[in-house]
Amino acid sequence: MRAHDSATESRGIAVRTSAGSTGVARSVGATATTEPPGTGAGPASESRSETRPGSSTGAVHTTGPDHDRRRRRAGTAQAALGVVAFSLTFPSTAWGLEGIGPWSFVALRCVLSAVIAGGCLLALRVPVPPRAHWAGLAVVGGGVVIGFPLLTSLALQTSSTSHAAVVVGLLPLTTAVFSALRTGARPSRTFWAAALAGAAAVLAFTAQQSGGSLSTADLYLFGSLLVCAAGYTEGGRLAREMPGWQVIGWALVLCLPLTVAWAAVALPHEPFQLTAHSSIGLLYSAVGSQFLGLLIWYRGMAAIGIPKASQLQLAQPLLTLVWSLFLLGEDMTPAAPLTAVAVLVCIAVTQRARG
Repeated sequence: MRAHDSATESRGIAVRTSAGSTGVARSVGATATTEPPGTGAGPASESRSETRPGSSTGAVHTTGPDHDRRRRRAGTAQAALGVVAFSLTFPSTAWGLEGIGPWSFVALRCVLSAVIAGGCLLALRVPVPPRAHWAGLAVVGGGVVIGFPLLTSLALQTSSTSHAAVVVGLLPLTTAVFSALRTGARPSRTFWAAALAGAAAVLAFTAQQSGGSLSTADLYLFGSLLVCAAGYTEGGRLAREMPGWQVIGWALVLCLPLTVAWAAVALPHEPFQLTAHSSIGLLYSAVGSQFLGLLIWYRGMAAIGIPKASQLQLAQPLLTLVWSLFLLGEDMTPAAPLTAVAVLVCIAVTQRARG
């Protein structure tokens, strides 16, 4: 009989000691001792229990094929819910801009989100992240907290919601490229082929809608793609080190001093009228999209990986078109259903592609 078939087999479990270092607890029967890191590790393919950094001492997490499969399914569902939340961002922004200037709208949106996030972090007594994470949190804050909302709000002053949604449909491909550059991820050729096909379908739809012209609003939108992809990539990486809601929570808190000063300067110089539409638009953008949407989105990215999660966003422009039709009364062209079919096929391929 092999040694690891024994009922009294020793198992290596990573634990955090009182000094903060990670050791290996080896238990035999009812006796446990602690050994230095790097000893007692079992085979990588074996199902085992371990305590992960960031969890409470003694919390056990089971790993194995079944657990990983459930985790990927849950991550896909969370990322998909995040996409649904994001798909309402442009319509809610359009409502908010009916009564509030773009600079004031974005500043207030960030302040409200930060207050909610800060309250949650304080109530749960979440410790301040290590100094090594603050640079990444600054990238998340600059990209998804400030940069993307501001640039898209400026674009929506002269662009329709449907046009903006389709241009931003290039975000999945942009995020996948940033991920490959930043994290060293190497998706398969099948993945890239499907991603490029989805992007081509979105570009064709954009060209058909706009007549091939490029406006100032388009430049704002393309700029928003770059900053948002950088923020998504860095946030997805950080979500592997800390809970996703803490990633966006600390990014919002980090931006709070800037956005408070920003709001104080912008409000006296722009229109500010709280109508039913502008109030709903502001509240949804702050709570539904900026905080809750990003919370579940980062959790999903941490579970299934940045490239595959980003490809789920290929469905976002089509969802936004539906919301624009029902909430804003904008027209939907016959090309939209055809684009939807093409995009959904690409999503199915990218989700099944290995690598």
